[in-house]
Amino acid sequence: MRFAFTKCHGSGNDFPLIDARAIDLSDADWARVAIALANRDGPVGGDGILLLTAGDADTDFGMRMFNSDGSEAETCLNGLRCTARAGFEALGIKTARVRLKVSRAEVAHVADILPGVYGVETRAGPAATDPAAVGVRMAMPAIDAFIPGLPSARAFTAVAMPNPHLVTFVDRVDEAELVALGTWCEARPELLVDRANVSFVEVRGADLFVRTHERGVGLTDACGSAMAASTFAAGLTGRVPFGIWTTVFNPGGRVRARAEAPADGAIVTIQGNATFEWDGEGDVDLESGIASELVVTRRRDDEVAAWKRVRSD
Repeated sequence: MRFAFTKCHGSGNDFPLIDARAIDLSDADWARVAIALANRDGPVGGDGILLLTAGDADTDFGMRMFNSDGSEAETCLNGLRCTARAGFEALGIKTARVRLKVSRAEVAHVADILPGVYGVETRAGPAATDPAAVGVRMAMPAIDAFIPGLPSARAFTAVAMPNPHLVTFVDRVDEAELVALGTWCEARPELLVDRANVSFVEVRGADLFVRTHERGVGLTDACGSAMAASTFAAGLTGRVPFGIWTTVFNPGGRVRARAEAPADGAIVTIQGNATFEWDGEGDVDLESGIASELVVTRRRDDEVAAWKRVRSD
């Protein structure tokens, strides 16, 4: 089956984005498309695929995100910015309510971060710390606390965004330690049968640096929901005040984020890029899950260059 798509990224979190509003495939087939197109050894590559889907009575359009292993995520806030841009351009609008897998989000086109860098604001949540929402088998919420059964002596905050996150604040990120713990979570232990995203976070003055082992992806340059969960966790633990803008860095780039306190709704707002790098077409064999015959139909070198200026700033 042949697909047209846009290769895009939000803060370095990269995806092939497909306008799927008129494409009828089963979830199993979409999983195979994700495995094929997001394969880093294939012709496209990505952290997963994004699908722009039709809206309903309550939303303007929808988004689905399948990870590179074929699993479907509840949300992807970096991907949401890219999908929002596609929805804005398809419908000729600048704000929208978006249907996600198990929640809704508000999105808006905002001023360019720098010249040539398309900006989108997303409002997602409410964030939750209830163990059932996070999917961690423990009696009480974990807020800057040791989690019994987790193979780590660090204190974690468990947050649903609505996908599950374990956030710990560190003096310095140890990637080997992060990967080991993330890999343990990927094995679906009894403590976390639905797995979890794991983030190690450095507080750098008023800013945060987030490094994430993403569920279904592995160590990633960026994870938007992890940046949101980390900002919320920083507020819960008093490291960054609720209600103020902070800059959140990751290896892929940066965003601006603001978390509201639980009493104020526990919503997390993120402003960041939605960069379209190139448009293309490719074949996916739905039996083998292999992509081939890639053709690049349009390059967006000006956007690529503009984002490079952000990363070097």
